[in-house]
Amino acid sequence: MILHRVLPIAKRLISERVQPGETVVDATAGNGNDTLFLAELVGDTGHVIAFDIQPQALKTTHSHLGNLADRASLILDSHANVRNYVHGEIGGAMFNLGYLPYSDDQSIITTPDSTIAALDALLGLLKKSGIITITVYDGHEGGSEERDALLAYVHSLHQGDVHAIRYELLNQRRNPPFLIGLEKMKDFTEVRKVECE
Repeated sequence: MILHRVLPIAKRLISERVQPGETVVDATAGNGNDTLFLAELVGDTGHVIAFDIQPQALKTTHSHLGNLADRASLILDSHANVRNYVHGEIGGAMFNLGYLPYSDDQSIITTPDSTIAALDALLGLLKKSGIITITVYDGHEGGSEERDALLAYVHSLHQGDVHAIRYELLNQRRNPPFLIGLEKMKDFTEVRKVECE
């Protein structure tokens, strides 16, 4: 294995599990890079449901998709409300936490409550052996609070239900992003929690 940066590793994990024809979720559409990657991955018969709370993000994502735009539904809503839009099984999901890159207003950020609510819902929708990737950027104001809440949530997941990894490059710039990968080990619709020690 080559020690790639976190974004290529996130794509590799998703690529190994998502199959053509499946439904997948981009929980943080941003500038559309992951939405496009997922649209290519699921093929003509698959579908991507991408969320963002900023109209500009969805406009950029739509433009980025080009001739694959018909493979995606772009939802102007919080990913916390994913169950209002996704009702069947999904093959995988991707998150990039933090703020919209190149945005004029970097005070609009992902938050612990919405991120954890989305993860809880997506784990229930995820197929057995499916993967959720979460790229965590914590160098901005509010980032450390989201990071800490997310890690506490991940540590609380029952190991019989979900395997969790953390991947990071240790000698990178200040506050480098890190990756959390969640693999669903068995079928369930409600997430079980364990007491953290």
